Amino acid sequence: MIQSIQFSVDLIQDEARQLVQKGVVSRQQPIYALCKYIPAREWAYVECVLEENNFLLRDRIGDLLGREDWDND
Repeated sequence: MIQSIQFSVDLIQDEARQLVQKGVVSRQQPIYALCKYIPAREWAYVECVLEENNFLLRDRIGDLLGREDWDND
């Protein structure tokens, strides 16, 4: 039996947030830039979740992450 990975917008946001914090991608890049860091076989699921949550691949990663609270401000 194959275990399917359950994708959620929260999971995608967490992954994107980690990539931004590592400096791998910037908040200004389109969401599509994340496809380089998500396995190709999983990208179709990611696209579906984004679409269901009204995100376009051309939207900025910052739009996906939304407002962030910083502890050190």
